[in-house]
Amino acid sequence: MRLLIAGISLLGMLSACDTTQPEPRESDVPLTDSAHAKAPQSDFTAPPDWALDAIWYQIFVERFYNGNTENDPRLADIQGAYPGTAPADWHITPWTQDWYQLDDYATGSDLGQDFYGNEITSFNQKSAWRRYGGDLEGVRQKLDYIQSLGVNAIYFNPLNDAPSLHKYDAASWHHIDRNFGPNPSADVTMMQEEDPLNSDNWIWTNADRDFVELVDEFHQRDIRVIMDFSWNHTGINFWAWQDVLQKQASSEFAEWYWVKQFDDPDTEASEFEYRGWLGVHSLPEIRETEYADHSDRTFAFEGNIYSEQAKEHIFAVASRWLDPNGDGDPSDGVDGFRLDVAAELPLGFWREFRAHVRSINPEAYLIGEVWWEKFPHELLDPAPYLEGDMFDAHMNYRWYRIARHLIANAPDELAISSAVDRLEDIKQGLSPEQLMSFMNMSASHDSPRLSTSLYNDNLYKLDASPAPDRDYRIERPSSDAFNDVRLLITHQFSYIGAPQIWAGDEMGMWGADDPHTRKPLIWPEFEFDTEVSHPFGASRPHDEVRFDESLHRYYQQLSALRNQRPELRRGEVEHVLVDDDARTWGYRRWIPGTMQDSYAVFNLADESRRVELPLATEALDYQNALSGGTVERRDNVLVLTLSPRSSTIILSKAR
Repeated sequence: MRLLIAGISLLGMLSACDTTQPEPRESDVPLTDSAHAKAPQSDFTAPPDWALDAIWYQIFVERFYNGNTENDPRLADIQGAYPGTAPADWHITPWTQDWYQLDDYATGSDLGQDFYGNEITSFNQKSAWRRYGGDLEGVRQKLDYIQSLGVNAIYFNPLNDAPSLHKYDAASWHHIDRNFGPNPSADVTMMQEEDPLNSDNWIWTNADRDFVELVDEFHQRDIRVIMDFSWNHTGINFWAWQDVLQKQASSEFAEWYWVKQFDDPDTEASEFEYRGWLGVHSLPEIRETEYADHSDRTFAFEGNIYSEQAKEHIFAVASRWLDPNGDGDPSDGVDGFRLDVAAELPLGFWREFRAHVRSINPEAYLIGEVWWEKFPHELLDPAPYLEGDMFDAHMNYRWYRIARHLIANAPDELAISSAVDRLEDIKQGLSPEQLMSFMNMSASHDSPRLSTSLYNDNLYKLDASPAPDRDYRIERPSSDAFNDVRLLITHQFSYIGAPQIWAGDEMGMWGADDPHTRKPLIWPEFEFDTEVSHPFGASRPHDEVRFDESLHRYYQQLSALRNQRPELRRGEVEHVLVDDDARTWGYRRWIPGTMQDSYAVFNLADESRRVELPLATEALDYQNALSGGTVERRDNVLVLTLSPRSSTIILSKAR
C-alpha cells in the first residue's frame, strides 16, 4: 500500500507503530557581540565551574509570555501533532481563560479520532490542541523580571521547529520553532528550500537569529543558557522521517529509525511497522546498534547510534548552537544541553557526544534526564552516566522525592533520621563537584506544580491528576500547602545541588501533572478568569487566579542569600540536628578555612520548638537571615525558637 506523506494524512500509517524490533546490525551566519567571556579550559571529566553556582529557571516558551501576536500559531502549524487532527475553526486560546473551560471549537460531540483510533472526548485530548502564542519575544520582554528573581541559568524546554506545544516531536533539530520567531511564513519558505542534510549550507531563519540574539542578551546579564534535545526520537514531520515514509526501504535515511517492516506496494494493506518512543505513534525512535528492551525497567546499556549519518547530523546540530558563527569562540552560543530520556540511548553514543561538545566549548554543561528504573517505585541510579565521560549532572528527582516525603508527609510521615539517611545514600560514589552541579528539581513540565504536589499525598508522580484519580485535588492549594512550599524551597536553596525553579512556581501557580502543569503563566498585569470548571464536572472551589507577590519575594530572598553566600553553593554539609521525636532538623553548610558558615534549621512539628545547634567555632557570631527571630548564643550552642512548621537560615558574621 502506498503511503500518503502530507501532514496528517499519515494517520493510517501511524496505527502500525510497534514495539517489537528487528535485529540491529555555514554560510550567512548571524554575528553577535557578546559580553560573555570566552570559556576557559576545563577538566574534561569535571562539571564546568559555573554550574556549581547555578540557580536554574526552566522556561517552557509556548506558555511563558506572548510578546508578539503576529507570529501566533496557525492551524497549518500544528498539523502532525497529537491528537492527529484539529477542528477547522481552531484558534489560539485566550491567555487568561479558565484552564478547565473548554475552547469553543472543542465543545462538539463529534471531534474525530486521535492517532490511536480513540474518539476525542476527554479534556486531556482536547488540551493538546491548545496554543497560547508564547514566543522568544515574550522571553525578551521579561528579561528584567527573570534577572530580578536572582536566577543565573536558563533551561529552555525544546525550541526546535515542531508542531506540538511541547516541541519534543521535532520537525527539525537545527531550526528554532517557526512560531517562536518573528516571521513564521518566511521561515517556512526558507526551510523548504534548504537541504537539511548539508550542514555546511544550513540557512538561518528569522527564529534562529532571534534565538542567537536572545542568548547574547542573557549572556550580557551573566545568565547562562542551555537547550533541551531528545536524540532518542523525532516527530513525524521530521524531514528524514518524511523521506522514509515516501521512499520506504529505498530511503537513504531508512537506517536512521527502528523500522520493523517496510510497506509492500503490491498489497492493499499497510505492512509498515516501526517503533515509537514508549509506543507513542508521533515519536518514531532513532535506531541504535543494540536494542534495549525497556518495557519492564530502564537500564544503562552499551552501544551507539546505528546510522553514522544520523549521528553526524546530531553532532552538527550541537555544533550549530554551541558556536553559531563557527569562529571557534563559543561565547555566542548556548552553554550546554539538557538531554531528554537520556537513559534510553546507549552509553557509547553519550561518550562521543561529550567529546564532541567539549571540543567546541570546554565549559559546556551536559545534564541527563535519568529518571525511572521502574515506575512508580524505583528511580534509576545515575552513576553509570556520571563517570566523567558522559554527563556532568543529572536531574535530581531523587532529592525531590525524599524532600517531598519528609516535608509534606506525602505519601506518609517520614522520620527525619530516615530522610537524612536517604539524602546521604544518594550522594554515595559522587564527587562534591558533581553533587553541587546536580539540578535539584522541584517541579517541571513533566510533574505537578510544586504547590499541588505538596498539597496532595499521593505517591510521588503516581496518579497525579484527576484523570486517573478523581479525588486528586486540582483547586488552589491550601495555605498549609503553600507554607510547605516555603519549607521545601528553603531546603532546596540551602542544600547541596543547584536549585531549579519551574517558571510560574514562584508566582504561586498550581496544577496537576501534564497537561495541567503547563498552564500559561499568571503575569501580574493580566486579569485571569476565576477557575470554576472541573474536567469531569465535579464540584470544586471557585479560585481567583493571581500572582503571589509574597511568595515571589521569598524566592527572591532565597536566591539573594544563595548568590551572596558561597557556603550555600559550595560548602560541605553536616547534619547537626536530627530529632525524630521533636520533628526538628538542621544542617551546617561551611567552607573549611574561611568565615563562611551557615545553618539551615527546620521545625516540622505542629507546635513551636526550642532548637539548640552545636557550633563548630567560637570565632563567629550568627544572625537569623529569614524569620527575623533572635538567635541566642550560649557558649558553643545556638539557641532559637521556631514557630510550628517553619524554617530559617542562620548566617555567620564577624564578631
